[in-house]
Amino acid sequence: MNRIRVSKPRAVIYQLMIRTFGNKSSKQSFDGSIVENGCGKFADINELALLSIRELGFNTIWLTGILEQASSTFYPNRAADPPEILKGKAGSPYAIRDYFDVCPDYAVDPANRLAEFRELLARCRALEIKVIIDFIPNHVARTYHSDVHPELSFGLDDKCDVFFDRDNHFFYLSQNDPGNGPPLRLPSPDAAGGSCVISSEIEYGRVTGNNAITWQPSIHDWYETVKLNYGHDFTTGRETHHLPSKDAEISAVPKTWRTMDEIIAYWQGFGVDGFRADMAHMVPMEFWRWLINRARLRDPDVVFLAEAYDGDPAKLTDSDVLDELLEAGFDASYEHPTYKILQGIYESGKWANDIDRETFVGERFHRCVRYIENHDEVRIAHPQHWGGVGMNAGRPAAAVMYGMSRATIMLYAGQEVGEPAIGEVGFSKDDGRTSIFDYTIMPEFQKWVNHGAYDGALLSSQQCELRSWYADLLSLLREPAFTDGDFYGLNHANLENENFGRLNGEIASGHWLYAFLRHDIPTNQSFLCVVNFHPTESLMNVRIQIPEHAFEFMGYHMGQSIRFTARLGSKQSLSASCESLVSNGLEIGSLEPFGVIYYELI
Repeated sequence: MNRIRVSKPRAVIYQLMIRTFGNKSSKQSFDGSIVENGCGKFADINELALLSIRELGFNTIWLTGILEQASSTFYPNRAADPPEILKGKAGSPYAIRDYFDVCPDYAVDPANRLAEFRELLARCRALEIKVIIDFIPNHVARTYHSDVHPELSFGLDDKCDVFFDRDNHFFYLSQNDPGNGPPLRLPSPDAAGGSCVISSEIEYGRVTGNNAITWQPSIHDWYETVKLNYGHDFTTGRETHHLPSKDAEISAVPKTWRTMDEIIAYWQGFGVDGFRADMAHMVPMEFWRWLINRARLRDPDVVFLAEAYDGDPAKLTDSDVLDELLEAGFDASYEHPTYKILQGIYESGKWANDIDRETFVGERFHRCVRYIENHDEVRIAHPQHWGGVGMNAGRPAAAVMYGMSRATIMLYAGQEVGEPAIGEVGFSKDDGRTSIFDYTIMPEFQKWVNHGAYDGALLSSQQCELRSWYADLLSLLREPAFTDGDFYGLNHANLENENFGRLNGEIASGHWLYAFLRHDIPTNQSFLCVVNFHPTESLMNVRIQIPEHAFEFMGYHMGQSIRFTARLGSKQSLSASCESLVSNGLEIGSLEPFGVIYYELI
């Protein structure tokens, strides 16, 4: 039980990539160009689209990949990048070419792209929708150069003859580093096993974004990017306490810190409300404390969300990096462990009971980003992932992931209509993800877009039902028990309960069934949430025992009678005394495959 309150209103985030969100093209070529395959625009996110997103239940949009990236597409006064430093024709949105600019692909008039982005921000602001964008602190594209602020380009005045210098932007290779010496050679996009010489790195080379110190990065390295230097030599270990403090003057911090502060200030000046920090664990915690402090002096309400994975050996702390990032000032960090358990129920033999180990993680239980899809993860509806059970697996997963805490909620565009991301489109192959590297479309999502009507008229009845279900869930999660209340898990109290969703051959309960309570003290509002993860089996004669301690948690007294009124997934109302709920449990009957019921307790 955790009674630490979230300091800001709960963010409910709709993640979208402009490239695919508004792309209405029907003709698609494998590895096609922007002319062949089309591309969404800032203008596609018009008032109709924004109203539909808001009505679905979202108060924040993450405009993924809007910064100018390395790309194969030529524009006047902007040359195409060489293919050897690109992943896909469109290029990676995480290989930034100019931090002070936006991708020209997304503008109706590429020369007017910053003004068109401002117009999108104004449309969002008019509808009281907050906007967050990417912040990629660990690496940039190999061709990085700012046309908007050339004096702030990374690499200017670096000492290229040393691996590390506190005030270099990059880490530089020496003759003796692995890879057979200069010039830098990257994996060839055209010939398997071949390599391409990089003309800009013949005399000196730079370390790749994933810390690969080699003149010949592999196809598995982040070869298209270069690692940024925050005044700490990562080869010496994780000890970074030598770096400046949170309140250090700007003149006293490493050069990369100063440049990044300029970047954040620039986008705050545009009216951007927050930032999702990519691979935040690879950057020193001291930098985050300093940067976030400065950003909040400009705007106390600015939001910082951290993509981070504690299991990554590249993290710059020996402690749990998710906790460290929260201590450094982030509003929330990725809740990847629970995501992997939910996916593992369908893919690797996990049990619903396994979720419980992620409910005793202290403050971050209520300060994380809860998702079941994002651009890095596979689509639930893809036939080769999530057990191939289909888009409706998102129902119990979302009901648990979004409903169990006060944390930030995030949904990826297409999840709400079962976009499966089937087929090879280019660099990404058929990997179960909507490609972020290629000019492509989301065919099922296009049925909601409906040529710009944004009314879902082309969706199947099953897709309409799924989208409506997500809307109902998100609406219910605005109740105080979910926005401000606490969590009490019930699986531990039902392990020996044979009627807690146990199937034939199972000797313990809690494989497919998960149940928990949410309670808010000021409003005295309580909910019981019950889900069936099984894709094909109804759970019969379900009975949920609620221990006496749970009633203490909710402030109820033995001897009271409680009415359970279904608010989601059912129309039934049930009643029972506290004594009966402890000894016999709440008998809810059968729970259909992927079934979800939220009961309000009166």
